Amino acid sequence: MSYRQRERLAGLGFIFPVLVLLIIFMFYPMIQAFIISFQEYNLISLEKSFIGNGNYLNLMKDQVFLDSLLHSLHFAVIVVPVQGAISLGIALLIQKKSKVNGIFRTIYFIPVVISTAVAATVFKLIYNKEFGLLNNFLESLHLPTVNFLSDPNTAMYGVIILGVWKSAGFFMIVFLAGLNSIPFDLYEAARVDGAGRIKQFFYITLPLLKRTIAFVAIITTIDAIKLSALVYVLTDGGPSGATETTVVYIFRTAFEQMNMGYASAAAFILFAIVLIISLIQMRLFKSDVEY
Repeated sequence: MSYRQRERLAGLGFIFPVLVLLIIFMFYPMIQAFIISFQEYNLISLEKSFIGNGNYLNLMKDQVFLDSLLHSLHFAVIVVPVQGAISLGIALLIQKKSKVNGIFRTIYFIPVVISTAVAATVFKLIYNKEFGLLNNFLESLHLPTVNFLSDPNTAMYGVIILGVWKSAGFFMIVFLAGLNSIPFDLYEAARVDGAGRIKQFFYITLPLLKRTIAFVAIITTIDAIKLSALVYVLTDGGPSGATETTVVYIFRTAFEQMNMGYASAAAFILFAIVLIISLIQMRLFKSDVEY
């Protein structure tokens, strides 16, 4: 056996255990869920009957499902640019290595490691109309208090603020890695040519961060559209369904109404939407800039 063949076998040996796990725990359940999406399948009776694309057609006429898609997209449209800008801004501020910046990096990253349930519970107390910190602050400024989570017009923004606060630290680290990979010589050459910080940012930093920005935008969009835990703890989809996202809708359909076929069809529609958006983003952020 040649060296190349032995090397190929060794590579397959490393890949095989992971491939088996992916097949068992990812690909097989996905195929099963796709098959179930064409069935009328209730978890209580366990009766299955093939109904073709009936679940998909009914979902297109289901106003609650369509509203949940709009809520997910509403969250994503605001969170993706706002969270990206905040994360990049923080990364630029603490890019230089120092003890003080090291402390700030740790502080900004703490929300990422805090449990989602704990963070949502704390923000629920902050938003409370009677004794919440937010309304106490508004009262101290002699401003009217806000029923933040009880008002359908403001509830989603309460979720958005929590979502940005919770995840900005992670993407700050991603941007820091991207910023530190840019050669410092480029900035020195730009300064010699008389370019200020603003020009350096727009003509050096942003072009060379395009791939990092693409990664952050795609991951943030996927996380935003499949938002569930924050909503479930903070608002439980209320008030009046104003914050019920698609994943919460799928969970309730599958495990509260026990309608697994309908929920599987909704999940694959969401999967298709996320895939299309991700492909569009990859195309938009395609970069030919090298260094």
